[in-house]
Amino acid sequence: MTVETRLFGTITIDDDKIIRFPGGIIGFPDLTDFALMHDSENSDGKGLSFLVSLQEPTFSMPVMNPLLVRESYNPVVEDDYLIPLGELAEDEMLVLVTVTVPHEIEKMSVNLMAPIIINVATRKAAQVILNDDEEFPIKFPIYEILAKAKADAGKVGK
Repeated sequence: MTVETRLFGTITIDDDKIIRFPGGIIGFPDLTDFALMHDSENSDGKGLSFLVSLQEPTFSMPVMNPLLVRESYNPVVEDDYLIPLGELAEDEMLVLVTVTVPHEIEKMSVNLMAPIIINVATRKAAQVILNDDEEFPIKFPIYEILAKAKADAGKVGK
């Protein structure tokens, strides 16, 4: 499949790389097919990535691994949410959270309450809503965490 995206230009994605959300994503139930794209500085997937809609290629969501900003992130997800993903082994599960990047970059945050869970083996995914909004806030600030990680990485390279 070839699509023209706003962020990545023309991309070609093999059918076996498409991530399918059988129930859509929160707020966009009709968007079910996505490609996970990394920018050239993030080819290892350890920073910001994007879920790009294949039905509406101008729509993309910045996402990241929540463990990069909160090492203890390990929410309990009800089994009913995971049934559409098929048999799910822990080593075949990829968890991502959406990133909000406002004009005031210092207010950048991730949504820890609505993680995206991807079964890497089946390429099926679901966005779930957790029950504990105190432990898993919708707007968890990350700017200072990322700035500190970048500064620490610079120290290691010297």
